[in-house]
Amino acid sequence: MKIIIAPDSFKGSVTAMEAALSIEKGIKNAYPNAETKLIPVADGGEGTMENLVSSTKGHKVSVTVTGPLGKPIEASFGVLGDNETCIIEMASASGLDLISRSERDPLTATTFGTGELIKKALDDGYRNFVLAIGGSATNDGGVGMLQALGMQILDKSGKEIDFGGGALNQIHEVLIDQFDKRIQESHFLIASDVENPLVGEKGASHVFGPQKGATDEMVRVLDENLTHWGNVVEQVTGIRLHERPGAGAAGGIGGAFQAFFPSTMKRGVDVVIEYSKLEEHLKGADLVITGEGQVDFQTAYGKTPMGVAQTAKKLNIPTIIIAGSIGERIQTLYQYGIIGVFSIINRPINLDEAMKESKKLLELTAEQVSRTYFFNKEGVNGNENQANN
Repeated sequence: MKIIIAPDSFKGSVTAMEAALSIEKGIKNAYPNAETKLIPVADGGEGTMENLVSSTKGHKVSVTVTGPLGKPIEASFGVLGDNETCIIEMASASGLDLISRSERDPLTATTFGTGELIKKALDDGYRNFVLAIGGSATNDGGVGMLQALGMQILDKSGKEIDFGGGALNQIHEVLIDQFDKRIQESHFLIASDVENPLVGEKGASHVFGPQKGATDEMVRVLDENLTHWGNVVEQVTGIRLHERPGAGAAGGIGGAFQAFFPSTMKRGVDVVIEYSKLEEHLKGADLVITGEGQVDFQTAYGKTPMGVAQTAKKLNIPTIIIAGSIGERIQTLYQYGIIGVFSIINRPINLDEAMKESKKLLELTAEQVSRTYFFNKEGVNGNENQANN
């Protein structure tokens, strides 16, 4: 039997690779001779770089950059196994998890560090980029990133504007002469599930600002400032970002990529599936096991397990989801090739306990799931029967 193990991380608990290893251990407890292939996946948010580097046998490069609050931090970008493709995870340099809840402030948070990561990768010779832009702490329209790459974004006195979304109303002039010329020699694939426009009720500030620390008044200011930035971009490039789908991704950095970079946007999980060559590894598989922390009806909207299941369904391979918790209306998932959803919780237990024990709980659940599936399918009853075959 061949089983593909392709989970996302269980956020705050285990990484995707740790989850995959625990699931594999459970399967091997039942079927020691089973062929397993571990392909940790992600949806374009945190963990995307780690998963792609791991699945392609690539490597990481550490860089000191400007963090979201303007202080130096250690970040990294990944180089995939082809030694040609660079993957940059925005959260590594400009992520929400880099700062405490009390420090969250989209009026001052900057994407400058993300630009510094891109510049370092360009310096190292890379021209093919994957940008995973989930988990940002910023709402600056990507202006910090553009500044780090040489674009001059000036106020009325001719000085560079300050960091953060609160400074965008200072923009008076944009000079692109010194914008890194190597950008146009490159291609940027933007991994993002966000289709929100730049501004308005469904825009970056209103939808994502509050989780980044914005009050109602701050949301109003940020949206007005992004509107001003959108007006300036339209004057400079002729591209109108205000209502454009995806322009509001990651505090508006999606719009910066659309306006100033040779780029395309693609659903995050599809990017990971493509570069990890999941479909190729699925050939000859009997079963796929995927999972993540929370599974409910919203999983159908581009979450990692759904992308994995859709890929497996093309080859008529069934998929089982193992979840930390199960929410409402999971029956909607069964039409996509998912044959069952199982929670790792096996007794009354609080969240802290579950997170501490998640590796063992994943192992136990994977063993029971695989025993049940293969006994019902083939009458194979685990260790003893397989040893006799």
